[in-house]
Amino acid sequence: MLLTLPDNIIPAGQFTEEELLTELAVALYAAGKISFGQARRLAGMDWFSFRSLLSERNVPANYDEKDLEKDLEAIKTFPLS
Repeated sequence: MLLTLPDNIIPAGQFTEEELLTELAVALYAAGKISFGQARRLAGMDWFSFRSLLSERNVPANYDEKDLEKDLEAIKTFPLS
């Protein structure tokens, strides 16, 4: 996807492409529009770096009871050693 931003919206030199992608990733994740994995890939960050960034910005994890139930069911499928 190619996204073109008018110069009067984001003046040249105000943000790097990486900074804009990070801002977009954080905003979309905070709004619940994309998953954590999608957001961290959009931002070009590893799991821990993106989680840290969200924490610094007080963006809560998008994790609810339904997610917990899925995780608990997945754990039951792990072999015990």
